[in-house]
Amino acid sequence: MPWLFHIFLAIHVGAGVVALTSFWGAVVTRKGGPAHRRWGGVFSAAIYVAAVQALGMGGLSLVWPLAMHPALSDAVLYQGMFGTMMIYLGLLAISMTRYGLVMVANRRDHAANRHWSMLALQGVTMVGAGVCLLHGLYLLNRNGPVMEPILMVMLALLGFGTTITYFQYLLMPRPAPRAYIPEHFKAMVATGIAAYTAFLSVGLIDMFPAHAFNPAIWAIPSTIGMMIIIHYLRQYRPAAKAQPAE
Repeated sequence: MPWLFHIFLAIHVGAGVVALTSFWGAVVTRKGGPAHRRWGGVFSAAIYVAAVQALGMGGLSLVWPLAMHPALSDAVLYQGMFGTMMIYLGLLAISMTRYGLVMVANRRDHAANRHWSMLALQGVTMVGAGVCLLHGLYLLNRNGPVMEPILMVMLALLGFGTTITYFQYLLMPRPAPRAYIPEHFKAMVATGIAAYTAFLSVGLIDMFPAHAFNPAIWAIPSTIGMMIIIHYLRQYRPAAKAQPAE
């Protein structure tokens, strides 16, 4: 069913372009203001659409890897890269986006963050990370230390770290009143990092195949995203208490 794959891909690319551009609208506008909410809404919707298409493409690649990617030759290797890992990354993008939105929606009712659907989504994403990790380790053993399975393992470990920290906050009895703010923008910026990483890696396969899995290219969005996160974490760091006059 290559025709279905190409439909998924076209929608995925279109939504990805919208996400990549609207991300910066949300970053540069005043946080909490109307423009920020509009840009954030567009970004979130685009990520959801792109992630759902990734699930579809991943499912097709898992079952028919060479039919979906006729230029490739190693069916087992690319079942992992374009099947298992793409499904897992689709789940991770959905879970991060949903987490970031829920933080703001439930800012006055932290207990609502622990709705079964949110906990289940994080749990499913953690399972996806585990499957990606096992598949990556299998491919490392089969193919040796090539970049594709190494990236699968690295991204799986990243997913474990992400979902564990989300569970920690979700299950926290009484977080600080403004704790939802850094949780919100950490999740949304991480989603933006994921979108740009996907574009600069998998998206380069057709244009620059030799550099598609170059770790230096993968590091660019992460570096910029971490700078953005650190910048906003400093803004929302609790102010130090004034010392009493002697």
